[in-house]
Amino acid sequence: MDKITVKATGKYLRLSVPKVNRVLQQIRGKNYQEAKLILQFMPYRACNSITKVLDSAISNAEHNYGIEKKELSIDSVFVNQGPKMKRFQPRAQGRAFPIHKPTCHITVILTNSTTN
Repeated sequence: MDKITVKATGKYLRLSVPKVNRVLQQIRGKNYQEAKLILQFMPYRACNSITKVLDSAISNAEHNYGIEKKELSIDSVFVNQGPKMKRFQPRAQGRAFPIHKPTCHITVILTNSTTN
């Protein structure tokens, strides 16, 4: 049986790329159960969004290909920079300082680890 790859992407998430990358390095190459456990106990805000994208990829695999959770492992996971929301912060004497609120796109690619 050939390896099947399943993909899920979370777009326009209000997180910065370096902060998400810090979490993604911990789950890269793990199977689903290990990754879920790691994300559950890490203290970062990005973990919630990454968990949702991971669960979406799992649902895609179960629904579209009939692959069980225990057979899946993370093949690759990466984050791309999204558009920045531009805002202004009022300051003294009528000035305004720009604020750039970053967004990102998280992509999770899974493969079935057992090949028969």
